[in-house]
Formats: sequence, structure tokens, C-alpha cells
Amino acid sequence: PLCLCWALSPVAASAPPNLLFLLMDDMGWGDLGAFGEPSKETPNLDQMASEGMLFLDFYTANPLCSPSRAALLTGRLPVRNGFYTTNAHARNAYTPQDIVGGIPDSELLLPELLKKAGYTNKIIGKWHLGHRPQFHPLKHGFDEWFGSPNCHFGPFDNRALPNIPVYRDWEMIGRYYEDFKIDLKTGEANLTQIYLQEALDFISKQQASQQPFFLYWAIDATHAPVYASKRFLGTSQRGLYGDAVREIDDSIGKILNHLQKLGISENTFVFFTSDNGAALISAPKQGGSNGRFLCGKQTTFEGGMREPAIAWWPGHIPAGGVSHQLGNVMDLFSTGLSLAGLQPPSDRQIDGIDLLPAILQGKLIDRPIFYYRGNEMMAVRVGLYKAHYWTWSNSWEEYSKGIDFCPGQNVSGVTTHTQEEHTTLPLLFHLGRDPGEKYPLSFASDEYQRAMERISLVVQRHRATMVPGEPQLNVCDRAVMNWSPPGCEKLGKCLTPPKSDPKKCFWPH
Repeated sequence: PLCLCWALSPVAASAPPNLLFLLMDDMGWGDLGAFGEPSKETPNLDQMASEGMLFLDFYTANPLCSPSRAALLTGRLPVRNGFYTTNAHARNAYTPQDIVGGIPDSELLLPELLKKAGYTNKIIGKWHLGHRPQFHPLKHGFDEWFGSPNCHFGPFDNRALPNIPVYRDWEMIGRYYEDFKIDLKTGEANLTQIYLQEALDFISKQQASQQPFFLYWAIDATHAPVYASKRFLGTSQRGLYGDAVREIDDSIGKILNHLQKLGISENTFVFFTSDNGAALISAPKQGGSNGRFLCGKQTTFEGGMREPAIAWWPGHIPAGGVSHQLGNVMDLFSTGLSLAGLQPPSDRQIDGIDLLPAILQGKLIDRPIFYYRGNEMMAVRVGLYKAHYWTWSNSWEEYSKGIDFCPGQNVSGVTTHTQEEHTTLPLLFHLGRDPGEKYPLSFASDEYQRAMERISLVVQRHRATMVPGEPQLNVCDRAVMNWSPPGCEKLGKCLTPPKSDPKKCFWPH
């Protein structure tokens, strides 16, 4: 019986594979050639797709950076792990410099659990799960870190606002715009090259040590203000954003080639995706494309939450595969544990599923996708049907200031500028026939009635198991900004914080 168990297991537990998650920032479904982007400027990612498996129905857990990343690393919806706000209904919230909260100690992150299987874990790039000392990634399972706790906004004056620090492991080694330059006029910055070298060096070191590794490469060049290194500036057909995509594509090609040269590609599971949809508000110069889907980042329409996704594992994943499995960034938690031969925690609700049956055996798993904004379930997808229980693309006040998350895409009665409740009669779309969410099904149709009977049961079960976590994104205080991060003394970069004055955070969207 023991031999039979090993034969049926998709992964040999005696030799767990390395895990490499490539998480992009604000990159859209339509930004890759493999997903139909016409300029064909992502040859390495396109080759990765041809050698691995493309996911056409892969989602984030929230249309904004911080909650999405919290979901990926915990396998849990943001409303469960605390990455939401109750300051207002259905508002997106994240971790700016003045946020008081962060990832709770009660949450179990993937790297913490992977340590049980002997993994060495590194994060390169943006953490975004809280910047105060108790939220540091090395306190939550990572062994190494090179990157930043926040977005690369700035430059700031270090009086009203401090510039964002860049860390190596426990201590800051400089600040954006001071020691790590980003030229806002030209978009020139060398950060992606630095992140690339960090990845190559870590992989080489781990290969020499013969210990399995988890590398979380969470770079941010495609998040406004977009940047690229000098060699890539002006080389794309899509302006600065396209230049950044080209450099990322080139870097990923080098990373995959490095795995092959070291002879460990067949023992390294690689997954590429994005944290949320492209930021159409920043397009075309500072934002990407969501292809045929409606709206973008900040919204729970398809353009805000459906992501490009590629799985690559030579010798294991059949080349050229295309999966219609409904996937979610939370599944990387469960899939990573499965690859390591570990069971998910049994003391909490885990929303992610193990994708290995879909990836290795083509078995589709029936599961819903929930679309949340803050504390509200806005929509749910079951099969090819998507029901909107609430719609809201942005407030009239913000829209009148030019903040438009659906530029040129407004659909009457769908992209609403006030929060519209549809809980009695949800707006229902068939995403197979209408992926752009332009034509709601008739409430009176038999198709609507049949689909909603099934969806209503799914929603009832979901709500019955929903126990929201303590909201982490309610309180802001300028005193907790990055004034004096660990290591600032050595650099002479400690700044004096203002007096503590905690207030409710204001979230306009």
C-alpha cells in the first residue's frame, strides 16, 4: 500500500521542489503576447507559457495590492486575514506609510509553514503587509529580504513625509530617491536589474547548499511611477510602461535560463501572475492593458481581478497546456504546501485550493470565485456565470476629479458611480458569451433563474462560514511612518517622528 501511495502522489515527498513565485505589480491580463497583446514584446514569458501551462481564468483575491498579497501568502480572503477596512462600506484599503496595522501574528504565512519541510525563504521586492517592526517579513517566515515595505512613491521631503526605505534583511540600507534613484522625468531606475541579480545570487547559493528554497520575487516596476533601466528605455512600442514590461520579461528569461544552467529547472515549480488588474487610471503611459475585460484595478469587474497566470515546471507540466480551471492567488498557498508535502492548517478556514490536480492531471475542480471590496462581497463567479450583488466603479466626486478606473468603458447600469445594491436581483453575466460584462441576462429568463438558484446556494454556504478577522486597515497615524527604520543610525538617516495622533484612515475608493 505504501508503494501505491507514492505512485499516486504527483510529487515525491522525499525531494520537495523549489518554489519560485513571480508576482507582478498592476500588470494586466492583456499585457502578454501569450494573452493576445499585439506588440509581441514578451518573448520570454510567451516561451514560458509554451513550455508550461497558461491559466485563462485566474483571479486575485482583491483588486488592490496589499490585500491581494496578504491573500497569496495566507491562502485566505482578505476579509478573513484582516486586510480590509470597516471605516466605510466596500472600500479598498492598503498599507500606506501612515497605516498602523499589518499582517497579524495570528495568521500563518506560507514561508512559516515551509520551514517545517526545510525550505529557505527569500522575498525580493515589495512586502506591503505592514512596515512597523512587528510586521517585518523576517518575523513571518522569510529568512532573507531585499526590497521595500511600501510602494516606491516619492520623492518626499523627509519633513512632512519620509522617503521609503529599502531593506536588506533586518535593516534599511537606504531610501528610494536618495540612495536608490528613480528619475521621474525619464523613468530611469536600475531597481529591476538589482532585483534580478538578487534572485540569481539566491538561487545559486541555494543550489550549492542542496536545500529547497522558496523565492517570492515581488517586483514593482509596472506600478506607477513606472520605471525601467537605461538599456530598456525607449525600446518598446508601448512607451515607458512597455519598456518596464520588456525589462521584466528579459529578467524572467534570465532567471529561468539560470535554473536550467544549474540543472534544477525540473526541481523548481515556477508560477507567474499579478497582484491585481492593470491600473487603467494610469494608462497608457503609466498603466497596462486588461484586454477585453471591463475596467481595471480598484474594481471588481473582470479587468480588476482576472490576472495573467503561467505555471512552469519542466518534466512535470505538459508543455503548451491551457487550463480553464478557476484559479486564485490564494491557491499558491495551498499548492505550495502540497508541493512541499505539507498539509494546510486545520484550525482555520483556508480559501485556496491545491491546483496540482488541474496542473498535472488536467482535472478541473469545481469552486467559486468571490470578488470582495473591503468588507463586502461584491460579486461571485460559479462556472461561467458571474453575479454582481453590488456595483461601484468609483464615486462621482472622485470621477469628477478625473479619477476613472474604467476609461472609455462605461456601461450603463453596470459601471455605477454610486454604490448600487443588487442583492434582491443580482446582475448576471455569462462570461463565456460576454467576457466584457456588457449585457446582463434578463431577470425573467429561465437561464437567469437556473443560474441564480445554484449561485444563491454557494453564497449562502460562503456567508455561513464567514468569520471576519480583526480589520487592520482602519487606523492611520503619521507618527508610525518610516521615520527611523532599523539600521537608520548606521546610515545617519534617522528622522524625528511627529507626535502620535491616530485617526480613522480615509479610503475614497
